[in-house]
Amino acid sequence: MSDKRFKEWEPPKIEERKLTEYNWIVQHKDSLKLGYKTDIGAFTYINAKNGVTIEDHVQIGSHCSIYSVSTIDNKEGPVILKKNCRIGTHSVVMPNVTVGENSVIGAFSFVNKDIPKNVVAFGVPAKVVKKLTETEIKELEVEETHSVQKS
Repeated sequence: MSDKRFKEWEPPKIEERKLTEYNWIVQHKDSLKLGYKTDIGAFTYINAKNGVTIEDHVQIGSHCSIYSVSTIDNKEGPVILKKNCRIGTHSVVMPNVTVGENSVIGAFSFVNKDIPKNVVAFGVPAKVVKKLTETEIKELEVEETHSVQKS
């Protein structure tokens, strides 16, 4: 992430079922833990009923959906997006899923199983397509971190 863009980053004001200033929305906001210098794209929907943790420096593209509950198939459970992972635009992350540190999820992916750290995954359903090299991991990593804050 660009240091210039996030130099004076502050957590967004989150109100239940109302768009943030960045045009994304949360249901069950008290169960959302939002990390430091996160970047969540416009029109993203987060249902945190069973807990959603977005760790430091996570990037989520626009038009994504993060579900800790799915009424259509009765699945429930927390979602954890580990430090420095990236979720591509228009992707869906289902309940009981952890996306590992530094991992990259390609655009338009359906993530219904855990994704390990340091990989690239995409598809419907998302599948790991490659492991990141040490050089790629170093390019993605961000040194500065803070503890996850509850919004």
